[in-house]
Amino acid sequence: MGKIEEIFRPESKYKPFFLSMIAFGLAYGLYKGVLDNYLAEIVEMSELGRGVSEFFRELPGLALVFILAALYTMSAESIYKIGALIMLAGMVMHAVVPATQVLATASICMYSLGEHMQLGMRSTLSLEYSKEGHGGAALGLQNSVYQIGTLAGYIVIAIAFFLMASSLYLFRLVFGIAAAIIGIGFLGCLQMTGHSETDQTKSRFCFKKKYKKYYMLEVFYGARKQIFFTFGPYVLVLFYKADTMTISLLFSISAVCCFFAAPVVGRIIDRLGYKIVMVSDTLLLVIVCFFYGFAHHIFSMQTAFIICCINYILDSVISLASMASNVYVQDLSDNSDEVRATISTGLSVNHMITILIALFGGWIWQTLGIETLFVLSAILGLCNSAYAASIKTNRPAANS
Repeated sequence: MGKIEEIFRPESKYKPFFLSMIAFGLAYGLYKGVLDNYLAEIVEMSELGRGVSEFFRELPGLALVFILAALYTMSAESIYKIGALIMLAGMVMHAVVPATQVLATASICMYSLGEHMQLGMRSTLSLEYSKEGHGGAALGLQNSVYQIGTLAGYIVIAIAFFLMASSLYLFRLVFGIAAAIIGIGFLGCLQMTGHSETDQTKSRFCFKKKYKKYYMLEVFYGARKQIFFTFGPYVLVLFYKADTMTISLLFSISAVCCFFAAPVVGRIIDRLGYKIVMVSDTLLLVIVCFFYGFAHHIFSMQTAFIICCINYILDSVISLASMASNVYVQDLSDNSDEVRATISTGLSVNHMITILIALFGGWIWQTLGIETLFVLSAILGLCNSAYAASIKTNRPAANS
């Protein structure tokens, strides 16, 4: 507990904030653990259909800047709570609506709206609750706490689908339980009575010249991230025929790795500086993309499947380096209000490209093959790294 107290301001509401994140992480673990197999087995969604559904999942992220602008008088805590309610509505829809492509996509979109509203607030509140000079560590701990809940969800799914045969009833049961947990998480976050208000004369978004490189980094990162997030698991399900239990076990291992890696990455950001971290993750990414796209040409299908699973985990760990861009914003900003607005804007800028990648990624896979899809991801990663090398830092890295 001592280490946590060194990172966060004692008067802040970081305790109920983190407790709510465990609940939301657990619900997400249950949801994500079954979603790809639900869409493939029950909804019978194709590669192209998965891309279309992901387009609508990412659409709320693009609209986020306008949504938050409309809610500019509300505190970060209030928006975090509203996001929880919308997530709850989306999960209830998953549990009760018929398993058609249109209604499944609508449910995904609803849940995603609440998730995206919370996403920017999670980073904002973590930075706002942290002590000066500990932003990277705060973000790292936030990621780890969320991963605890997510991991528990994945493990539950793996056990459930090991003991019970995959069926529409079982998928609906999972969605219903996840909805109940989100409701519990919402009740918990009501204890967050802080008022991280912005200046009511300001909007929830921030387009300033000094942040232009941050916005470009978000474009590159969002594009390459989208390929793995959407199509990484779906390749394993459709191409390698992985069942729900296997996918959940993979997600569990990934969550464990990220749990231990997130604080380490956070400390590396504080110690070495965000620029080094943003530039140096590309070499591993290129290797990951190569094997994900071409392993089945080099090895047997069984070996290629194992290699792709390992590379999926590596990509999850590499993605933790995205925390560095939030610390970069904190370094450039004049106040916490500007940090909040800029991160929220960055998420929407990020989604300007991710919705296109989601829409056309399924088409690229279906017509040109998974090789082309992951070559594209590697190229985008290289562009991200090259652009990150051009940024200027405003402060030296910490010595300890």
